[in-house]
Amino acid sequence: MTVALLKIGELAARAQVSPRTVDYYTSLGLLTPAKRTASNYRLYDPSDVERIHLVQRLEVQGVPLEEIATALTNQNADVGAILDRIDEDLRTLQTAAEAASPEVQGLLAAVATRVHSLITVALQIPPDLPLP
Repeated sequence: MTVALLKIGELAARAQVSPRTVDYYTSLGLLTPAKRTASNYRLYDPSDVERIHLVQRLEVQGVPLEEIATALTNQNADVGAILDRIDEDLRTLQTAAEAASPEVQGLLAAVATRVHSLITVALQIPPDLPLP
């Protein structure tokens, strides 16, 4: 069975964004058309709806679109090394929090909350998310 590809307007409607958003995400490399029609219309895979929602969740967390594009196209990322670095950074944050003044502890709590939010978003990324 073949998957019915979506025109830009159909993808935008399903993802509840504007066609300009789809066009912008495509120009940044966040989305890649599955193919083009004979009339040169871009056609997208229906799974791109999930990709758009992922990009939006990351953007809400303050991750710049350029960083999201780089991350989504970096297929050689050493996730183990990244997780090790995050673990080390969290231990450093814990040590700093224990020795910090109450005001600084408040700031560190805000940082920890943001880290937790980003990890929550990362855990929601579908493992079969198609990459360009």
